[in-house]
Amino acid sequence: MDYYEEALAELVRADPLTRARKVGDVLARQQDFTNELSRIRREALQDLIAEGATQGELGKKLGMSRARIGQLLTSGPQPERALLGTGALHFAIGGKWESGRTNPSAVISAEALAAYNVLSKLAGDYRMTTEYEIVPPPGIVSLNRANLVVLCSPRLLPLVGQMLESDPNLGFGNGSRGWFLKDHNQDQVYRSPSDAGEHADYAYVGRLPRPDGKGTFLYLAGIHAMGTLGAAHYLAANIEEIYQQVKTKRWSALISCAYDGDSREINEVKAISPIYVADK
Repeated sequence: MDYYEEALAELVRADPLTRARKVGDVLARQQDFTNELSRIRREALQDLIAEGATQGELGKKLGMSRARIGQLLTSGPQPERALLGTGALHFAIGGKWESGRTNPSAVISAEALAAYNVLSKLAGDYRMTTEYEIVPPPGIVSLNRANLVVLCSPRLLPLVGQMLESDPNLGFGNGSRGWFLKDHNQDQVYRSPSDAGEHADYAYVGRLPRPDGKGTFLYLAGIHAMGTLGAAHYLAANIEEIYQQVKTKRWSALISCAYDGDSREINEVKAISPIYVADK
């Protein structure tokens, strides 16, 4: 029995309020599925055109008019949408306890919230909704979820640090001088310039495997919070180019960012490593 059959069976047994609520959930999931199918079809047609097929030829092979093929090539979600996920995105952001309070709540930095806002706007451009949760110390986060995006360094989210060990190319490290990033292939260590008073940082961005082995999650993390914001800007500015290289495979890259010391706004981002693809 698939998801929809199970959902219908539950609806028959449920009370009216539950039925009304559940129908909304099922319809939202169905819309996500429809959008993903439209994206896959659009990308397939674009690939065929790139291989030399004409719209007229495709129309004959698919039983559609040339005009319909042209419409499908420009309608539906853009292919690179898949770099973010296949439906509504859920963000998990590592938090810290409020200081100076008897019963503190977990809070996130202004930079982490700004990173979420950058990516939420990007998702909105692809007709995807977003929501976020704050993961309180000690950073126990559920990674076995579809369409998950995680923001924050492994310092606050140690379980993510364990998953980073599966990346053979890039990763975080920690020593007597603090946290750093490393390109294992180049044997290159990157320590944050902000530790020396500069207005710059480094960050990791890519897809990591879920612990249950049933998918991946998108991960962005700077050595410091400004790096996480820089990674969000990098992804937003380069999503099409990144997708052309990695499609839906596991991948990772290191980026650098520079920012204004007063406004804390990012003014430059660039890749400092190749975009590594883990599963080809």
